[in-house]
Amino acid sequence: MKLTTQGHYSVKALLDLRSNARDRPVSVREIAQRQHLPAPYLEKLLIRLRQAGIVESVRGPQGGYQLGRSPEEICLGEILAAVGETLQPLPRHDPDAALAEDWVTFVLWNQLHQKLKQALDRISLEDLYHDARSWQAAQGEQTSFVV
Repeated sequence: MKLTTQGHYSVKALLDLRSNARDRPVSVREIAQRQHLPAPYLEKLLIRLRQAGIVESVRGPQGGYQLGRSPEEICLGEILAAVGETLQPLPRHDPDAALAEDWVTFVLWNQLHQKLKQALDRISLEDLYHDARSWQAAQGEQTSFVV
């Protein structure tokens, strides 16, 4: 599985919100600066995440984005689906009924796809946050949190 830019940026933005939006919404500009992301592209991703109910937006001068639910309730599979990531194995592949090995390959990839989807649905934003913090601490980086 290859994570596209939109998937990667979405996860980075949500981890930033998890880390920085405790008592107030966080602006796109703040997230973009901290995570070194292009703000216009990030805004489009956050709109899609809002439409999926993953984040909420707050209007006004002190507005911005915050998580729509607890980070324990937001899974990686849901995040990726919200921004259009696809995990379909062998797109446009129609197995040939006359070839047993074609069916074996088709069934194998479908089973692997289901296992991957299940794994992504079990990884929460909170899990990712703690993994990133642990890695950062192991690297000796205590001051800034950039995913």
